[in-house]
Amino acid sequence: MRRPILRGLSLSLLVLVSGCAHTGRGSDTAPPDPEVMSRIQDWEDLRSLGDGQLVSLATGAPDSRVRARALRALARIQDVATLDAVVAGLRHEEPRVRGEAAFAVGELALSWEPLTDAERGRLTGPLLEAEAVERDAQVHVTQLDALGRLATPDAFARLVERMQGSEVEVAGRAALSLGVAARRGGAAVVKDVPLAPALALMASDRPVAARYGGAYLVATAKRAEALPSLRRCLTDEDADLRALCAKALGDVGGPEDAVVLGALLNDAVPRVAAEAARALAKLAATCSGPCVPLEVLKTLSTRVARVAEGKETPLPVGSAPREATRARSAEGHPLLALAQQGLPDFGAPVLESLRSAIADPRLRGQASEVALADLGWLDCRLAAALDRQRGELAEVLRCGWARVSEERSLSLGLREVALSRNKAPAEFAEKYLSHSSARVRLTAMEVLAERPTPRTAAMVAELLRSEDAVVAGSAASTLGQLKDPSTLPGVRALADRVPAEPDLAAPVAGALVALEGAAAEPRMRQWLLHPHANVRRVAATALTEVTGKPVRSERVALPRDTFRPEAAPHGAGLVLRTDKGDITVRLDAEDAPLTSGNLYGLARKGYFNGITFHRVVPDFVAQGGDPRGDGEGGPGYSIRCEMTRRPYLRGVLGMALSGKDTGGSQFFFTHAPQPHLDGRYTVFGEVVSGMDTVDALLEGDVIREVTAVTLP
Repeated sequence: MRRPILRGLSLSLLVLVSGCAHTGRGSDTAPPDPEVMSRIQDWEDLRSLGDGQLVSLATGAPDSRVRARALRALARIQDVATLDAVVAGLRHEEPRVRGEAAFAVGELALSWEPLTDAERGRLTGPLLEAEAVERDAQVHVTQLDALGRLATPDAFARLVERMQGSEVEVAGRAALSLGVAARRGGAAVVKDVPLAPALALMASDRPVAARYGGAYLVATAKRAEALPSLRRCLTDEDADLRALCAKALGDVGGPEDAVVLGALLNDAVPRVAAEAARALAKLAATCSGPCVPLEVLKTLSTRVARVAEGKETPLPVGSAPREATRARSAEGHPLLALAQQGLPDFGAPVLESLRSAIADPRLRGQASEVALADLGWLDCRLAAALDRQRGELAEVLRCGWARVSEERSLSLGLREVALSRNKAPAEFAEKYLSHSSARVRLTAMEVLAERPTPRTAAMVAELLRSEDAVVAGSAASTLGQLKDPSTLPGVRALADRVPAEPDLAAPVAGALVALEGAAAEPRMRQWLLHPHANVRRVAATALTEVTGKPVRSERVALPRDTFRPEAAPHGAGLVLRTDKGDITVRLDAEDAPLTSGNLYGLARKGYFNGITFHRVVPDFVAQGGDPRGDGEGGPGYSIRCEMTRRPYLRGVLGMALSGKDTGGSQFFFTHAPQPHLDGRYTVFGEVVSGMDTVDALLEGDVIREVTAVTLP
């Protein structure tokens, strides 16, 4: 399959970075039995082991393709009872089977209900034995990934050994695997891992994938000894590396790094500039006197002013209107990143100067309607950052020049104020609990959870009866934080809705544990038998907390009448039309038929028309597909996860989740590689054209239409 966004990458780089599924080599010539493959798909969808038949196929099917497909199903089901079957596959003579077994090990290690140390140990030994003799490059990549996901001492020791080896591509992948472990578990998990081999991998003469692997470990380890290499990395020819190292300097650098980071504010790639702005904001928070990072950030407003004066332009000569719009929108990502990160109180002048610069009539006078909407939103973003500093709503009440709705500006401002260091009672938020917008009510509760008033619990308790499950669940979560026992009857009544409304499980369980402790155990025991995997996971987590002993739920097969979308056809694609241009996506109908078919079917119904991209984090993701617009909505059902061995490279389409098997209609595009998402969120497509449009998206951009198409 042709993948334009990967054009120019070498084969070795693709093997190292992607770990794509091995097609296998063997004697199987005729197509595998379609009836058997269909049964495997059926068991996988229903989260069933088929009364032992699925395990039998994974361990004894004569056709290696059937055995590999059964192992993929076990990887997605994630049942610890299948550990031995997975281990058996690590020793198979066919690479495709060994690869799927190694992938299954990694998926079990990533289970939403964590494995015990003993279970991780049962997987580590056989995987180390298999890795020691593996000769297939793609299988080896998957094994290294799985070792990092297991994160046991022996697994780390092997990865360190490989990172120190002479095979630079293997070394780079081992470093990446260690870095992902640190990203998931915190820098402390790699505190004993030597950084010298990773620093050596960052040398300019190493392949880009090896440099990236080394830099990823260095960035997530967060140690001062890496500073010289991180500083040199800021001039790397690869944009992803420059962005990664800029991000790392925000965590371990000092004011002396402000100047070198400031040079990246003018980087030709906006996501690199966004990481530089974010890192400078982090460094500003460490200032105790004159603050060089703030002085450098002031140059952002100087640049905006020069554009307004016509002395500087980010636009290529002869740009078409949409090209110009995309270029200007992408230029806004550093401002968005800065506003999202926030500045200390003494950084207010920087935020104010940026607001003044983008409000310049000369700049607005040359802007298109789309660009004006962007500028209005950025003004509100900066205004909300100011309100976060002060701990009250003020600037967002008059931001955006009437181009941002009250609902959006209020919910934004309240959410930022909830993050304020000001913990004085927030009476001003009380009136928003009765606002007509659910989004505003939700963010008002966020503020009052952090800064309660004498009336907070009683007022929030009224929302427990809301027909809107998201609002009711948020009320329960807030009351759990407030720990007011008088609200327990209302929370218990809401708990009665959980069997029919599984999305309520997490906030209600948290509230019950906070308000009644061990008395919540009987209800949680009932939830352990619920057919929805995430309800069982929530119950197990709650029981672990209240009993002080590890509790894991039993796997429960889904009812046969559980909704399953029709699989997407071969060559299925989507075209998303926005005011900034079109985005064409090729769906992975082969490896993720359920997830691809779900979005394909929703698109054919016009479901996405008029929905926004509600979340944009520069150099990370652009997320959309929520009919509510607040990140809490979906189509009214959930689908199962379909984890694949495809990695989250730039331009990949993934399914947003709030727990195991909770996919619906929310999706995201990645701006840059995100290896910590691999194997955790379903990859089900990639951008084949329009990546410049993805780069230009800001929060609130509308999806005008999504068309289901067939791509060659």
